Amino acid sequence: MNALAIAAASPQGSISLVHVVLSVLIFIVIFFGIGFLLNMLLRMTWLMAIIYPIIVILIIDEVKIYEYITKPVYAFKLLGVKFMALQTADIIILASGLVGAIISGFVMKLLRKQGYQMF
Repeated sequence: MNALAIAAASPQGSISLVHVVLSVLIFIVIFFGIGFLLNMLLRMTWLMAIIYPIIVILIIDEVKIYEYITKPVYAFKLLGVKFMALQTADIIILASGLVGAIISGFVMKLLRKQGYQMF
């Protein structure tokens, strides 16, 4: 049985190292790209790094967005429970997206410093 089959068959829902590495790379690339495009269009260097925590909340939470206004105690309590239930692999993968967003900000600052006016 290979590692992927073992990970898929485990009752705890564990994830293999291959999946973690690929997910980290994908999250870095995706959020670097989104941050880069947002920086080009809106000329706000750190916008994606600021928005990223909201995206993480939308990824892990099962509460509707309007419930943060209508039932804030329930929504934030459930959000805290979801954060505490995250596994190490989940935290690493989500943190890699933030790294990608931050890298895009530094790349944009570097490109502007080198004279690229379109950025």
